[in-house]
Amino acid sequence: MSETAVKTPVDFWFDPLCPWAWMTSRWVLEVEKVRDIEVSWHVMSLAVLNEDKLDELPEEYREMLATKAWGPVRVVIAAQQEHGAQVLGDLYTALGTRIHNRGEGPTKEAVAGALKEVGLPESLLDHWDETPYEAELRASHNEGIEKVGQEVGTPVIAVPGADGEQIAFFGPVVTPAPKGEAAARLWDGTLLVASTPGFYEIKRTRTQGPIFD
Repeated sequence: MSETAVKTPVDFWFDPLCPWAWMTSRWVLEVEKVRDIEVSWHVMSLAVLNEDKLDELPEEYREMLATKAWGPVRVVIAAQQEHGAQVLGDLYTALGTRIHNRGEGPTKEAVAGALKEVGLPESLLDHWDETPYEAELRASHNEGIEKVGQEVGTPVIAVPGADGEQIAFFGPVVTPAPKGEAAARLWDGTLLVASTPGFYEIKRTRTQGPIFD
């Protein structure tokens, strides 16, 4: 990777609750090592995404959204608003490692540990049950989801296109996260199909869950 190359900005919207977004985020960080890209992190929310269609969801998923989805994203948006967007990458890594890799789940204790790990104040936990930054959370969520439509989830990735317009897509959903040149090949191929006019979807049935290595 050239030291003088202008890096391509990559915008990545995540909800720390989602294990598949976590997988994709680890892949994008691998891509950052082998391609001239620079990732900026943004918050989106599965709770916001699904709040108008709760009746259509399985009861277990509704319960998960009600009890586990709001607290972490409220804390993350508060961290962004009070300490700057530059804290999101390290905070997401600390959160995802605890929630997913260590199996602690999206608990208040896991979030508290992540805040301490990255040097953010524990007082951010005061936003767990409610936050004055709900408008900012919804605005961040909507900025990402409006690029791809309401029929997808997290993550959303957006990159500049050849014509100056952004290319945005959901996913890719992949496990385990590819590394090295495998990560680069997947990136190149994803951009190729995503930038093709009229291209919308490649999909197949998932046969395994996320592998947190």
